[in-house]
Amino acid sequence: MSSAIVFQPIGIIHTPFSNTDDCPIQPRFARDVAGQIEMLSEFVDGLTDLGGFSHLVLLFQFHLSEDFSLRVKPYLDDTPRGVFATRAPRRPNALGMSIVRLERVAGPVVHIRDVDMVDGTPLLDIKPYVPELNPDGEIATGWLGKKMAGGKRKTDRSPDQSV
Repeated sequence: MSSAIVFQPIGIIHTPFSNTDDCPIQPRFARDVAGQIEMLSEFVDGLTDLGGFSHLVLLFQFHLSEDFSLRVKPYLDDTPRGVFATRAPRRPNALGMSIVRLERVAGPVVHIRDVDMVDGTPLLDIKPYVPELNPDGEIATGWLGKKMAGGKRKTDRSPDQSV
């Protein structure tokens, strides 16, 4: 595989978090935290009709991730796991995804809530969250199932550790 895949940011995500240590690890732990997306001017027209949605899927770059590890200790566990079985930021392509609440679109600025990104995060894409288009029925959550069911977690702000 030698062909390059190139992404260009469509905007910048602004949040109150200046570093990864202060940043919540998932949107659920960032309830009501406000942020803004500052769209680059050439992409503002793409925001047309977005205001009717309550939630957005944001795809972004983990721009502060310096390397990747194929095995990590995720925030819910002390057992090393394969990076693809986690939502850890130390990924081969440093891509992140979060579902946030949309408050409003005001020109080139998209106001959002439940932000779990560091200030200055490059935004790669926005998609409306549509529950009816997502899988329904029984969903298996692998090793996370027992961890989530018990409500146990080390913290809501602990960075993942590579092993």
